Amino acid sequence: MTWDEVWAEPRNWVPDAVGGLLVLALGLVEAFTTDYITSQTRLGLIWIAALTALAVSLSRRLPSAALALVWLVCGFQLVSAVQLMLVQVTMAVVAFGAARWGRTITVAISGASIPVAGVLATAFASPDLFVAMLNRAQYNRIFDAVRATGTTWQVAAAVLGTILLAAPWLAGLALRFSTRATESRISERAAQADAERANVESEQAHEIAGLRDEQAKLARDVHDVVGHSLAVILAQAEAAQYQPDDAAKLKETMATIATSARSSLQDVRQVLSATKAPAAPRDGGLDSLINGIRGGGHELDSQEIGTRQPLPPELEVVAYRVLQEMLTNAIKYGRRDQPVRVERHWPDSGLGGEDLRIEVRNMSGSPDDTGAIPIGSGQGLTGMRRRLEAVGGRLDVRKRDESDGVSFTVTAWIPVRPR
Repeated sequence: MTWDEVWAEPRNWVPDAVGGLLVLALGLVEAFTTDYITSQTRLGLIWIAALTALAVSLSRRLPSAALALVWLVCGFQLVSAVQLMLVQVTMAVVAFGAARWGRTITVAISGASIPVAGVLATAFASPDLFVAMLNRAQYNRIFDAVRATGTTWQVAAAVLGTILLAAPWLAGLALRFSTRATESRISERAAQADAERANVESEQAHEIAGLRDEQAKLARDVHDVVGHSLAVILAQAEAAQYQPDDAAKLKETMATIATSARSSLQDVRQVLSATKAPAAPRDGGLDSLINGIRGGGHELDSQEIGTRQPLPPELEVVAYRVLQEMLTNAIKYGRRDQPVRVERHWPDSGLGGEDLRIEVRNMSGSPDDTGAIPIGSGQGLTGMRRRLEAVGGRLDVRKRDESDGVSFTVTAWIPVRPR
């Protein structure tokens, strides 16, 4: 116990102070009523009574200091040859306090001190003192039992003194272990409660994280579907402005716009209704995306190198959504007078490695155009990267200055098998 803890609550000292004052009063009465002693010896008895009272008052809060005072009293009596006092029986309180509240070293020293104190007591023992101590029947029986073995009364007195100190010391030690066991059980219950609470909080955090992931996934899907469809519809509407006199061509363009809008609405409904399983791409897969761009009036060069392989449903969805976003960006930021180039390299093409490699290239601006094209920011590219990273793929975006403008190349690597 630190000094700050000792003095933090002064009112906690009240029981200790009362006990010490009571011991002091009894000691002073004994010191002044003892006959056949000199004034110097009486003064020594007063000092012994005072130090014993102080040791008793410190036995709960500062058991090590109380034990030191006990040994100080014993040393004083040994040097000055002052007799034992009846009030020193209260040192049993110090023995109890040392075992109950003392540090480990204090407990060990106090336990070793008990037999030593019993032996030293014989040096100061007087028959009159022990007659006063043996007024109670149970002590008389102990004393008589020891004397019956043929030993001297000094040995009997030492045994009695040892018992008087050992009994409270053992009681304090037992209470110490009992209290620690109770505190250990309480701490264990508290730890279990904390663990359960942490487990519940962890589950809630995982649930919230899962909901946020689902929300982000839903936002990416809606962005991909709506963004692509609106880009195609916008391109078709712009193309219709240049063919007002061709009624058949205009009618075909408007029909294509209507088809794109219906497909977009169908895709959005499919995305919103999907729960655990990924929403499957529309019929035709990647080819349907390429044909849709062509149908909108955009020139598109497509190459497929290697042997096409069937993809697992989750990878097919990723490939579809990634190509969809690539084409959307190409339409939004690309030049209409330049074709969009799409290449698909399968693993046996020699360029795709063990992945399906999809590359979309488009021209944007002119060599003199210093304006920044918003590639690499926004939800589109972020969504593509997250989709690819989730299945072990990756994304690369490059800008090159060429003689006829600025080219943007977006390349995605998609594993043909889940990783």
